Amino acid sequence: MTAPNPPGLDLTRLAGYLNATVPGLLTGDLTGEVIAGGRSNLTYAVTDGASRWVLRRPPLGHVLATAHDMSREYRVMGALGPTGFPVPPMVHLCADPEVLGAPFYLMGYVDGEVLRSTAALARLGPDGVLSRVLEIVRTLADLHRIDPAEVGLAGFGRPDGYNERQVRTWTRQLAASRSRDLPGADELAARLAQTVPATSAAAVVHGDFRVDNVIFAGERIAAVLDWEMSTLGDPLADVALMLTYATHPAPAPDGGPDRAPSDAPGYPDVATMVAHYAERSGRDVGNLRWYRAFAAFKLAAILEGVHYRYTRGLTVGEGFETIGARVVPLITQGRRILEGD
Repeated sequence: MTAPNPPGLDLTRLAGYLNATVPGLLTGDLTGEVIAGGRSNLTYAVTDGASRWVLRRPPLGHVLATAHDMSREYRVMGALGPTGFPVPPMVHLCADPEVLGAPFYLMGYVDGEVLRSTAALARLGPDGVLSRVLEIVRTLADLHRIDPAEVGLAGFGRPDGYNERQVRTWTRQLAASRSRDLPGADELAARLAQTVPATSAAAVVHGDFRVDNVIFAGERIAAVLDWEMSTLGDPLADVALMLTYATHPAPAPDGGPDRAPSDAPGYPDVATMVAHYAERSGRDVGNLRWYRAFAAFKLAAILEGVHYRYTRGLTVGEGFETIGARVVPLITQGRRILEGD
């Protein structure tokens, strides 16, 4: 009996392709299911009954330029893995959209826990929350200490002018997803463009670093996930986005009240996280105001893209109906930060 296909994943076509291109990988029929939690690229758990993998592909529609590059994710994780940095093992990249309707890649399945909600964090207790959040901060600092040239990523991005390009890119992405009035968005974009700081010492940046993009094995991070926005750029942008995610209320998976991860007892405050990052990385973090304002704008643009796909029936899974309500508060937050409130 043929297993049912999850949305966006034809298991028969996938099995045929893998048998032809990676002989010996599969030992039985494939089954698969959507892994909940992702809001951008689609993620599936796939198994042949003996081994397990994870498959990633772009959304079913409204794919923004540069935002869903499978080869980018595959390349950066493949480069970081040999350094000991925690990423899943890469298995195969398919750039041919004819196989599944979009490029995709396959990676090894990493066992562990993904803390997808504030409630899941809180269940760890204050000491457990503190230890895991500081591990996240240390892991980000460790990423930023890796020399891109030494791991074959010298041409992975253009660090010079990174901040200027980021403002232009996310202003365009927001415009491409915008189907409603977003008070203050244009003003914030203009102010960010007018006050761009020079890029600090370049590093590999993740671009979406947050607590539910890592897999924990106990208190240790077993893998960092979701590298679709990675590049070479300003590491302070990563730090600021991590702080924004920590303090921004997000919908609870069980339909409960919106709560920020930092609401969990034991979650360190912003000053503690910044100091811990500075000590581990050796970087100057004295002026994060612009970066935190931009992080709020970038997250608003990301969520508006998700909302746009949701309103057009192009999302897979649950929990998308409240995403749109989070956009304007982020724009307001960005304006307040930039103005020094």
